[in-house]
Amino acid sequence: MRALWSGVLQFGLVVLPVKLFSATEEHRVRLREVHAADGGRVQHRRFCEAEDREIPYEEVGRGWELPDGRLVPLGDQDLARLPLASRHVVSVLGFVPWQDIDPISFSRPYYVGPDGPPAERPYALLVEALARSGQVGVCKVAVRSRERIALLRPRHGILILHTLLWQDELRDPGDLAPSAPVTDRELELAEVLMRELPGVGVGQLRDEYRQALEELVAAKLSGDELAAPPEPVPAVDLMAALQESVRAARAHQGG
Repeated sequence: MRALWSGVLQFGLVVLPVKLFSATEEHRVRLREVHAADGGRVQHRRFCEAEDREIPYEEVGRGWELPDGRLVPLGDQDLARLPLASRHVVSVLGFVPWQDIDPISFSRPYYVGPDGPPAERPYALLVEALARSGQVGVCKVAVRSRERIALLRPRHGILILHTLLWQDELRDPGDLAPSAPVTDRELELAEVLMRELPGVGVGQLRDEYRQALEELVAAKLSGDELAAPPEPVPAVDLMAALQESVRAARAHQGG
């Protein structure tokens, strides 16, 4: 793997060189943009407003837009002088219990690797200390042009840095919470159903979207019709649906 960030990890007076690596890669199904009227490919071109011409990717830079609309170009050398400590330092600010972190804040995970033999012993010490304590380190780090708060946690003998969203990036759900009451009997049946349903092996689940999309494309080319999968129908009688669900789950368990 290629490191996307290098710097130091600091907790207290302990400082060790580390590198960050992407821990995940999403397997997206990418659909091409086409002109709906004739199916022609749609192209996106980089166009310079000042010179009124198309420019190659090599000439594209970045800039900061001022309130009056003017742009201040910022090159790599400018950004290298950014007065931000977290650009090259993962600073551990403190430690909190893992269960205190709301998963809604999770953003992106990175593998943290020791950078060189001198970093290996303090790295191993931090892995073991976090594993024993059951806590996670709360950090700040700047990755991919953004400063983030992050969690440092152990996993299978290595450190994971999991960036979090800032609190102002979490949307207010508004009035989504229902006001309808539920009965004690409904709650009891729901809990029975949760116990009776089989466990789920997340590692055994597979993404079936691409296969379904390929079947759709094949049918469209051949002129065949695909049978639509049945859609679940909302229950009219909640108690009856719960009772039937429990019976079906028990029958499934029984073989």
